[in-house]
Amino acid sequence: MIPMRTSTIFKSRWWALIWAAGILWFALDVAGDPAPVDGNNASADANAPTDATGAPIRKEDADALKNVIEGL
Repeated sequence: MIPMRTSTIFKSRWWALIWAAGILWFALDVAGDPAPVDGNNASADANAPTDATGAPIRKEDADALKNVIEGL
């Protein structure tokens, strides 16, 4: 993975910075950007509350949760 000896890389801080930049570039190339989440609704209100999956919270679900909490 390293095209030269590590003792040569770390003799100069510039070579070390170039080497580190290459490692970061490689990591970004392998990992890449996260995939977009499916089911995003562009027309939905940006300030609308969502659940953990990112889906909008329906009034029926909120009412059911309120009933469960009040019944405790």
